[in-house]
Amino acid sequence: MKARDVMTWSVISVEAEAPVTRAARLMLQNRISGLPVVDAKGSLVGIVTEGDFLRRSEIGTQRRRPRWLEFLIGPGRLATEYVQASGRKVAEIMTPDPYTITGDTPLEEVVRLMEKHRIKRLPVVEDGKLIGIVSRANLMRAVASLARQTKASEIAAADDEKIRTSIRAELAKRSWAPEIDVVVLNGVVELWGSITDERERQALVVAAENTAGVNAVHDHLVWVEPTSGMVFLSAEDQAQATAP
Repeated sequence: MKARDVMTWSVISVEAEAPVTRAARLMLQNRISGLPVVDAKGSLVGIVTEGDFLRRSEIGTQRRRPRWLEFLIGPGRLATEYVQASGRKVAEIMTPDPYTITGDTPLEEVVRLMEKHRIKRLPVVEDGKLIGIVSRANLMRAVASLARQTKASEIAAADDEKIRTSIRAELAKRSWAPEIDVVVLNGVVELWGSITDERERQALVVAAENTAGVNAVHDHLVWVEPTSGMVFLSAEDQAQATAP
């Protein structure tokens, strides 16, 4: 499998010149731990993560050291830490020039890069433009999907990538459809992500079922109740979770 088979296509990103508060809000609202950073032309220039908000002057967690240790560390590193703790723009706290992959990068290479550089996500770039992102969650979903398949899987009537593309195209036309991940293997579709209205669940399943070449649809969508913030599993996942 390749990166494009599991990646999240509609990537939530933040502008380099945006205030850091905007990045924090986006991560909290979308329940994600990192954001690609793009310039005015949409080109990837960096990445900002939860870790960039740990040492901040607003909450009094900036690094403090004895003067003698600061002398040993040197002014350059101290200046960098000051910017990290007090910078007001995303560009000032982000990690520039992040590691990237393409849609054709094999998953084996994706995992190798994550392990080697101890990172949780890799932006997917083509022609200098950000087209997607592969996170550890994407890989976990792919593993979960593959584990459900049997050797006797039906031969899909259409190519898996075409099925995935068709489903995404159908959902893109629907104003009610949230951004979700779609994994397809041998014509079996797995729907992953969160919804804020339980009625969206059936509509998403129907959209997948009506796509040519689909043999079955597995619902792994979680409903996040907007008022209370409580999370509810799909009936399929709930049954599996309570099974002996």
